Amino acid sequence: MFLVFNKQKIVTYFVSVLAVLVLFFVAGNIKEEKVVETVSGSEKLLPIYNVETDEKKVAFTMNCAWNADDIDSILETLEKNNVKITFFMVGEWIDKYQEAAKKIYEAGHEIANHSDTHKHVNNLSYEENVEEIKKANEKIKNITGKENILYRAPYGEYNNTVVKAAKENGYIPIQWNLDTLDYTGLTGEEMWKRLDKKLKNGDIILSHNGTAHTADSLDMLIKNIKKKGFEIVKVSDLIYEDNYKININGTQIKNK
Repeated sequence: MFLVFNKQKIVTYFVSVLAVLVLFFVAGNIKEEKVVETVSGSEKLLPIYNVETDEKKVAFTMNCAWNADDIDSILETLEKNNVKITFFMVGEWIDKYQEAAKKIYEAGHEIANHSDTHKHVNNLSYEENVEEIKKANEKIKNITGKENILYRAPYGEYNNTVVKAAKENGYIPIQWNLDTLDYTGLTGEEMWKRLDKKLKNGDIILSHNGTAHTADSLDMLIKNIKKKGFEIVKVSDLIYEDNYKININGTQIKNK
């Protein structure tokens, strides 16, 4: 059996195949371009988790959102170890425990913003986030007599709206990269196990007052951190306030 082809049929077939291939190629390129545009148009804004530095220092931070029963003990331990840290305070906590807040500030520690009412800020609008920050800031200002520029969102939550609300109103969003998990009831030894092998220059450590073991473990934690050669500082003494970038891991890096 023989198949009979003529020149016109061959050309027509070839053109048809070529057209189909071109359509597939164009469609593929369009899809790829759309993906690239989507990725480039959805930049994830980050708070500062830690800092790139050659100096052997770490920032120790303490969130205040619950009670103030252990504040005197905490301040005594910090004074005994000659350490100044950053306390992130909720506005409503300041309302309830103004004397404790004043003691913290008068002892030379840094008071920073942890929102006014400790809401889930990812669920709030831009305007609501700004209100949470500014209301708490006014209460801090009443204690310290000066503006605060550090903000830590409740529950460690953040999205682009939360970060923009802070940055566009003059605040630097601060997260952490080491968590003691003290609020879960861990003992001091268990907290230290979480820190021991991970500590490095520029770390920001999270703790809380009003927990089962933070106050009675603080002396040991401080001494162990110092034994590893680290200086414990306030957040404002660790971060760069301008001319910096934040990489995809949340590390703040000084522009060169």
